[in-house]
Amino acid sequence: MPRWKPDARQRLVVAALGLFAEQGYDDTTVAQIAERAGLTRSTFFRHFADKREILTAGQEALSRLLAEGIDEAPPDASPLTAVAAGLERASGEMTSFNRDLGPLLRAAIDANEELRNREALKSIGMAAAIADALRRRGVAEPTARVAAELGVLAFKLGYTRWADPAHDEDPGELATHTRAAFEELRGAVAGLQ
Repeated sequence: MPRWKPDARQRLVVAALGLFAEQGYDDTTVAQIAERAGLTRSTFFRHFADKREILTAGQEALSRLLAEGIDEAPPDASPLTAVAAGLERASGEMTSFNRDLGPLLRAAIDANEELRNREALKSIGMAAAIADALRRRGVAEPTARVAAELGVLAFKLGYTRWADPAHDEDPGELATHTRAAFEELRGAVAGLQ
């Protein structure tokens, strides 16, 4: 087997999440992950600093996509319309690979306190990226933070619905789910007044 297959990173993620689900996060070693993926430990460390990093592998790209979508929104877009553009951009990049990982990822996170804390940090990072992009558009701090939190909630809710294994039918695109979740949250906020 060639050492440098182009899908090594994805293979490592799938192997790790499978092992986490089967035997638990704490009982899974880097060597086991590499072996299951058909790769070496050194290949693992070329892609990830440690096994925890597997669970936040896409965070940087996701935050970047959210911010890019906001940056590309029309100049006169409201803060919430700009966040919706960020959600569209990020959701549009998700594939069936991302959807298929959802249940494994959720099981691993739910079973381990350290991973739940790391997941919370991931949400904070996403909110910070959204708020920074909104501030670049001249949005005031409190408004940027509230809009950012709504964006994160919408993404997480939409992704959870999209990746739900109970769907026997084709769940469609993630963007459809994040868009619906964002509209629900906008309605909930309006109902608070």
